[in-house]
Amino acid sequence: MVSNHGIEKNIGEMTVLVTGASRGIGAQIALRFASVGMNVVIHYMNSHEAANEVARKCMEEGAKVYTVSADLRSKEQILRMKDKLESHGLRPDIVVNNAGISHYGLLSDVDEAEWDDVMDVNLKSVFLCSQAFMPYMISQRFGRIINVSSVWGISGGSCEVVYSAAKGGVNAFTKALAKELAPSGVTVNAVAPGAVKTEMMARFDEDELKQLEEEIPAGRLASPQEISSLVYFLALPESGYITGQIISPNGGWVT
Repeated sequence: MVSNHGIEKNIGEMTVLVTGASRGIGAQIALRFASVGMNVVIHYMNSHEAANEVARKCMEEGAKVYTVSADLRSKEQILRMKDKLESHGLRPDIVVNNAGISHYGLLSDVDEAEWDDVMDVNLKSVFLCSQAFMPYMISQRFGRIINVSSVWGISGGSCEVVYSAAKGGVNAFTKALAKELAPSGVTVNAVAPGAVKTEMMARFDEDELKQLEEEIPAGRLASPQEISSLVYFLALPESGYITGQIISPNGGWVT
């Protein structure tokens, strides 16, 4: 039972919106929340079939699930998504800003359109989604905004300058908004994973992955389940005193 600044709501009555939830870390986060009976909103952009498959798995956990498509680079589409959810009686208590795209290459080869796209998907979407959904959290004096960042947002990555800059922006956004919303009982945190076994690692061949694992003190890559468990922990009512934090599960790779 959530009891924080007057709100009383069972976990099973709460709603979580996970952006970019049709695959990878986002899909696993949706499943983690579904496992405790929360109402789960699975956002996707184009991967309709993949999103439906994640929804099916969530429903097998006994959760109520809703899938919704939107281009998170567009404020208009985000507000339309919000209206659709509200028409189904769904107002997110928890928003996990997970949607993102990777970018690899020398900065000298990056054109303006590539820069804008990476910034819009990875950073602008966090701003737009947080702005759209935080008023309800403020009104009930309880809410969780959890941003999925990256270890490169902390340390920077060679040949990943644009991606690192976007994720660094997510981290700064997280810290600042946390201070703004703390008096309203809303926490804002970021999870900044290191190397995780997802499709984003597909560009590495077997030898490169082995070399990468040797660089990580833990000697392995993280599983999506490990990341989803941390996100879930930050969403709990008991985590209400944790805010403005950038928590990086990276196996000791970056400290």
